[in-house]
Amino acid sequence: MNAIVTASDLMDELAGERPPLLLDVRYQLGGPPGRPAYEAGHLPGAVYVDLESELAAPPGPAGRHPLPELSVFAAAMRRAGVRGDRRVVAYDGGQGWAAARAWWLLRWAGHPSVRVLDGGLAAWTEAGGPLTTEATALPEGDFEPRPGALPLLDADGAAALARRGLLLDARAAERYRGEVEPIDPVAGHIPGAVSAPTTENVAPGGLLLPAEQLAERFAGLGATADAEVGVYCGSGVSAAHQVLALAVAGIPAALYVGSWSEWTADPARPVATGPDRG
Repeated sequence: MNAIVTASDLMDELAGERPPLLLDVRYQLGGPPGRPAYEAGHLPGAVYVDLESELAAPPGPAGRHPLPELSVFAAAMRRAGVRGDRRVVAYDGGQGWAAARAWWLLRWAGHPSVRVLDGGLAAWTEAGGPLTTEATALPEGDFEPRPGALPLLDADGAAALARRGLLLDARAAERYRGEVEPIDPVAGHIPGAVSAPTTENVAPGGLLLPAEQLAERFAGLGATADAEVGVYCGSGVSAAHQVLALAVAGIPAALYVGSWSEWTADPARPVATGPDRG
């Protein structure tokens, strides 16, 4: 199953006999909550899901967006109408990071059919898709999480993978190099990690690059279908988008959810700077 769906294909599916469930996961780091934007206009039938409170636990030593408590996540998904036998499509304002976080969590928790709307809300409206302000009321879902369907890294696992395999840093290159750090207390990267900004997986119009171009890009970084690959970012959100792009390219990858915000919470963990792997 492809990890993304185009706006035109989604329109066709929504008009079919078994339309997918839509999750609106609009979120902006440091910006206003996404619910007001949802209430101002969303895809018909979409249910709003809050990244901060339903797709992550409160920030702390485990990072700025650690894994949510399984019971909290399960309750949020059932409230949204998620069922094990119904396809799910997540979308956000267009960046794709928040939608990818929802995609990754649901897939990790065992849901068999989850995709991200390529290009998000912007692609939908550009394709002529309608928006509504009507509230969506759905029967409660029956989704029961079964964690472990996708690989997950902790700090020790990420450090080990950087030594024996390929650990990709999805943040901006200047943050990787340690030139700037606008959020976390320490600048730099996990020793052995390779810089791979997730923004380079997206075309100027906001859509993911075609699978062939993604595969070519990742191959140049050492990521192939038979390589052991992991990804981290600042807090496990943009890295989920990198894992999504890798999946589109046919490359499985593990996610280090705690990411740099967890790594730097422990001053004993080593930090590297500069442009080179090492």
